[in-house]
Amino acid sequence: MTDTPEGNGSKDNYQVGYGKPPKESQFKPGQTGNPKGKPPGAKNLKTELLEELQEVIPVKEGGVRRKISKQRAMLKSLTAKAVQGDPRSASILINLVFRLLHPEADAETDIDLSAEDLEILKRFEDRIRKNSKTKESKNDDG
Repeated sequence: MTDTPEGNGSKDNYQVGYGKPPKESQFKPGQTGNPKGKPPGAKNLKTELLEELQEVIPVKEGGVRRKISKQRAMLKSLTAKAVQGDPRSASILINLVFRLLHPEADAETDIDLSAEDLEILKRFEDRIRKNSKTKESKNDDG
C-alpha cells in the first residue's frame, strides 16, 4: 500500500497534517478541550438581571401591603418622582415611553403642535423649573 493523502480508509494510511492531528493526541469520545470551561446551566448577565427584576418584594401602597416585582416598584418610584416635578425622572420616563411604546417614532421628526399644546408644554416646563429652583434653594439653606 502507498501513503497517499487521499488514503483508502485504512488506518495505516492516516496522514498527519493541517487539521489532522496524530490519532493518539486527539480527544477521546466524551472528552472536552476545555474541562474548566463554562459549567452547564450557568447564566449570563442578561438572564441574571431579568430574574432579579422579576423577583417579588413586599410594598406598602395606599396603606395596603402588596407584593410586586422589583421592576414594577422601580417604575412606580420613577413615575411618582416625575409627577412631583423631578425633571430628570420625567425625562427618563418620557424616553422610556417613546422608546418602548412608540419604536417607529423618529426622534428627528418635527410634530406640528397647536397653540394650546405649546401653552401646556410651556406651563409644564415653567412648573419643573420652579420646582427645581425651590429644591436648589432649600439645599443651599440646609
